[in-house]
Amino acid sequence: MSQTVWFTGLPGAGKSTLARMVQQALTRRTKSSVVLDGDELRRGLCRDLGFSVADRSENIRRAAEVAKLLNHAGTYAIVALISPLAEDRANARNIIGTKAMIEIHVATPLAVCEARDPKGLYKRARSGEIADFTGVSAPYEAPLNPELSLDTSTLSLAACLGRILPLLID
Repeated sequence: MSQTVWFTGLPGAGKSTLARMVQQALTRRTKSSVVLDGDELRRGLCRDLGFSVADRSENIRRAAEVAKLLNHAGTYAIVALISPLAEDRANARNIIGTKAMIEIHVATPLAVCEARDPKGLYKRARSGEIADFTGVSAPYEAPLNPELSLDTSTLSLAACLGRILPLLID
């Protein structure tokens, strides 16, 4: 049975990095997997969407629908999306299926994410150049009951991977 591993967290928390590591681990196990990365989705499938609450919800809905299709085809879906609102993550779980979705909160603190700022987005948000930026001028609702919570500022990437892999069904 294939599953969806859904990484949620602030920008710069480590979602995409962890998603790629999980994909590599699954490849080593000869398991089919696809990473659905928020930045990549917005360049293609979701390029018509902005960052309003409605557009963010639609972005998450589309990713969940694709993840469900991948799972039904026997492929693990590894989703790396900020997914800031609990309601949208619950909707994704309803689409994918409760048993098929593993929600992982990449719970890296805002100060650490902002210090990393790999794309310079926090700096631009703080200067007012980017409106509705999650963690600065738009809310992030941390999951209350994720299957796993990881802080990449205190755990090594290898340790994070070591906690994720046992959750996957082989």
